Amino acid sequence: MNRQSYDDRFFGTADLEIEKVLTGSNENSSRLKKILLDVISGELTKRQREIVILYYFKGKNTVEIAEQYGITPQAVSGVLGRAKRRMCRILKYYVRR
Repeated sequence: MNRQSYDDRFFGTADLEIEKVLTGSNENSSRLKKILLDVISGELTKRQREIVILYYFKGKNTVEIAEQYGITPQAVSGVLGRAKRRMCRILKYYVRR
């Protein structure tokens, strides 16, 4: 399989909620963004944290991240998926409060 052909677009509730927090500009979004950053720095594994930062904050796609780590794009997607589900679960706790 040609690595460059891998589709790294994510869909689903977790991804949409994280994107909403990262791109929001109201007061509640700012509060949630701070919580999200705390979750990233304190609740994710080292690898999850590094990959989430590369993907969301550095704008790298899964193929680029995979090449950097010497793993497959599917492995990067798996790490991102687990990290996003964890971030989403924790964010939901704060949203319900």
